[in-house]
Amino acid sequence: MHVAVLGAGVVGVTTAHFLAEAGHDVTIIDQAAGVARECSAANGAQLSYSYTEVMASPSFLLKLPGLAAGTDAAIHVRPPLTMDLVRWGLGFLGKCTRRSAAASARANLEMAVRSAQLLRDLRNELRADFHYRQAGKLILLSTGRELDDARRASELKAELGVRANVVSFDEALEIEPAIGAMQGPYAGAVHSPGDDIGDSAEFSELLAERLEQKHGARLALGTAITGLIREGDTILGVRTASGDIEADAVVVCLGAWSPALLGKVGIRILVAPVRGYSLTLPPGRTMPSASVTDYGRRFVMGRLGEKMRVAGYADFVGFSTRQDAARLEQLLDTARSAAPEAADYSYPDNHAWGGYRPMTPDGRPIVGPTRLSGLFVNTGHGTLGWTLALASAEQLADAIATGAHSYRNDRTATAPTTTEASSSVST
Repeated sequence: MHVAVLGAGVVGVTTAHFLAEAGHDVTIIDQAAGVARECSAANGAQLSYSYTEVMASPSFLLKLPGLAAGTDAAIHVRPPLTMDLVRWGLGFLGKCTRRSAAASARANLEMAVRSAQLLRDLRNELRADFHYRQAGKLILLSTGRELDDARRASELKAELGVRANVVSFDEALEIEPAIGAMQGPYAGAVHSPGDDIGDSAEFSELLAERLEQKHGARLALGTAITGLIREGDTILGVRTASGDIEADAVVVCLGAWSPALLGKVGIRILVAPVRGYSLTLPPGRTMPSASVTDYGRRFVMGRLGEKMRVAGYADFVGFSTRQDAARLEQLLDTARSAAPEAADYSYPDNHAWGGYRPMTPDGRPIVGPTRLSGLFVNTGHGTLGWTLALASAEQLADAIATGAHSYRNDRTATAPTTTEASSSVST
């Protein structure tokens, strides 16, 4: 069958990969002129297989006074007030329970474990460099409470065979000597030796090239998507500014832009744009080899070849970019203060970037069919798009293989309405 995949980010390209491997004829459509030009362009680069905790948690509720007062440096909340945002916010608050946070973290962890296996297999086939390394990761923690929370989380991860060891700062220093130049104080760290790093944009470009060469997939880039072709309860293709494209199935992988398109055919999903930022800099005197997260200051550092990627923050500002310059300067100042020798912060061309992470209330992606025949969704990965992309793509391809009406997934077509706090989808 012919499947149109909407979105050429890492989620869209990996979805197209599994569909093509299953024998489908695939067209990838994106309004950008190239592959991975939005959220996949310059994210934190971390393949966080061991760290799948979600924002909706009891600890987040403690941040609400600071968010309301505007004193939280890592999260700014100034979105335009809409009914969709109100629904999203109510759903999010309903998920800020210990039970829900644990269930979401576990679901994401299971998907991450599968993604890790799939990426390592696929890397051997690509035979090209996207700065992939099994770098391991250190999450630096500042308080005893954070260490206690990390110990509890590590027990859950161990059940799934994922190593996330809580270590003292001295032990962390032995693992990664470069953190000795960082400005603490730090009470300890979580060390995840199985976490990887890689450039999601370069990976997506390589995979898209392979799709064209091996499977004859078509890339309709620079093509604005204006709607979906609907007849009754069936989707028959995609409307674009360049003309209609007929398809037997359509998969929406448009990240934070997915709700707008789906809303045109009566499908509501709760996905909010959460803006994050990054800088890509030359190395400093002591650039870490491992990926490093400063949990208290909410930024990450990851080495990509001879460059250092610094990323952080989570801003609820709708689709506004007005704060970008100030937030990027703040990220630069934070990283320079915390890790002064990790990168050359004075370098003028720092490849400043901002992107919209598509976040669901419970922090889990939405993968599977909608109530409309032929229409599927793979979106809502939040900050874990690069980490979960391959597993969610495989799951989506399985959904198409089994048929929209026989496949069941409580994240999509069979979910309750958005008036219930547990929902991410409404039909």
